[in-house]
Amino acid sequence: MYRPGAATPNRGGLPMDSGDSVVTLDQVPRWSDVEYRYAYENEDGPFPNSYFADPLTSASEAGSSGNGMVSRFPVDHEINSKIYLWRGNPWNLEVDAVVNSTNENLDEAHSSPGLHAAAGPGLAEECATLGGCRTGMAKVTNAYDLPARRIIHTVGPKYAVKYHTAAENALSHCYRSCLELLIENGLQSIAVGCIYTEAKNYPREPAAHVAIRTVRRFLEKQKDKINAVVFCTATSTDTEIYKRLLPLYFPRDKQEEEIAISKLPADVGDENGETVIDERKIRIKSLPNVKKSIPKPPQPSNDLPVSDLGLTRRNSSYLDSYLDPAFMSLIKDPDQRRKEQWEKTAQAQSGWNCFKMLGYGDLGGPPLSAAEEYSLHSRYLAKANSLNLSEIAEMKIVYRGGVDSEGRPVMVIVGAHFLLRCLDLERFILYVVKEFEPLIQKPYSIVYFHSAASLQAQPDLGWMRRLQQILGRKHQRNLHAIYVLHPTFGLKAAIFAMQLFVDNVVWKKVVYVDRLLQLFRYVPREQLTIPDFVFQHDLEVNGGKGVIVDPRTKYVYQRP
Repeated sequence: MYRPGAATPNRGGLPMDSGDSVVTLDQVPRWSDVEYRYAYENEDGPFPNSYFADPLTSASEAGSSGNGMVSRFPVDHEINSKIYLWRGNPWNLEVDAVVNSTNENLDEAHSSPGLHAAAGPGLAEECATLGGCRTGMAKVTNAYDLPARRIIHTVGPKYAVKYHTAAENALSHCYRSCLELLIENGLQSIAVGCIYTEAKNYPREPAAHVAIRTVRRFLEKQKDKINAVVFCTATSTDTEIYKRLLPLYFPRDKQEEEIAISKLPADVGDENGETVIDERKIRIKSLPNVKKSIPKPPQPSNDLPVSDLGLTRRNSSYLDSYLDPAFMSLIKDPDQRRKEQWEKTAQAQSGWNCFKMLGYGDLGGPPLSAAEEYSLHSRYLAKANSLNLSEIAEMKIVYRGGVDSEGRPVMVIVGAHFLLRCLDLERFILYVVKEFEPLIQKPYSIVYFHSAASLQAQPDLGWMRRLQQILGRKHQRNLHAIYVLHPTFGLKAAIFAMQLFVDNVVWKKVVYVDRLLQLFRYVPREQLTIPDFVFQHDLEVNGGKGVIVDPRTKYVYQRP
């Protein structure tokens, strides 16, 4: 069924799936190859030769936060030489094993699309004899008509925000189980796709973090037994995510290692890549009335048999000399830390909040850390992707436009459509997070039509502050400008208040635009979908000075 064929590279330097051609590892560039390093040479930023969408910190923090900090994923050229990134189907690769993401029953309908058809009917027959597979585990079968030698089947977890940690660890166990089976079967190369399904609601980027860090930790222990791990992506979105995250866990030089220190999530798991929860750690205290003097370990007699020698080594006094003091006590008791957090929250709630008294909303409380903002954004994004928010979309409050005059994508916001009496603010936040997510990865602009909008209908500053925290620091860094059309004095006062109390960085990017013709200098007319009442309001406010509006096409011409 398969025939040898050359890989066809796409624009990003990654080979594309070429029908039913067999692609060997020699045709897939390694992660450490130099062409990857310059894949984003035209990107703006302080590091033009490396592209990182920053989930945690601003660009200004990237250069300094690594000083004096130890990298959790140091440069390892031997490990990097074993990593590949491939855009296409795993089963087109001539490797020892390919991974099939399936369900507990190993059904063909729930397996990786196209794998069973490529492998032939024998695969489904063998899967029916395996007795299923549990979530997080893996089982191996023959590869049949595939160029690979074996297929490793694994079951990814369902995702829910409430059980985020359990889903993370189950997904990590999927990747680790596949690599363990690879070694157990005497194999050395594996091609693995993204082990998650849209039906199970697992967010793409958090899943990629788990996948990459688990493979990295496994290779640190077993790199002598594995020659190649190929991350396979089926969509351009997944490809971009992996190209952004791979340098964090597999840095190729000291510059990437230093940048990764500030950009890695706060929790990168334990030595296996699994999420660590302080409350579940075993806390051990020193035994009472134990003398500080450490007894000399007994010397085992040469006449003792091997079994008795093991009993001698288990002597408690001998073990005391090897106990790690750092393990014997935590830096801070998690129960005590949680109690302090409760006390701080209770104190903030009982205190006098002048902002609430003035109608600005709840602006109290300490600012969130970078890791807290990233975790908050991930939870909201996962929930938004699992809900049907069509009723919010129909209100046309927020929608995508084209691009501005410099090619940046544009998000349009219509103030007059924002009616609090018929809007669920919590669901609106979810919709905003979902719509903004594709834009905030790179520089973008916002166009806000304040035409005929009532200032009293807007949310308070506390709500705006909360929205800023949820959108996170990528939004703050990549936002180029907010073009406000037809601003009023009251709106300018509200924006000045947001500069003082909400976010001094974002709201200083506001550009006031008094007429449509002026807006078109920043965003071309053909790139915007403008409601009819905005044209009417512009004529009423400006009296048609300098502008002629075609009532049929709504096209705006400059008056000669």
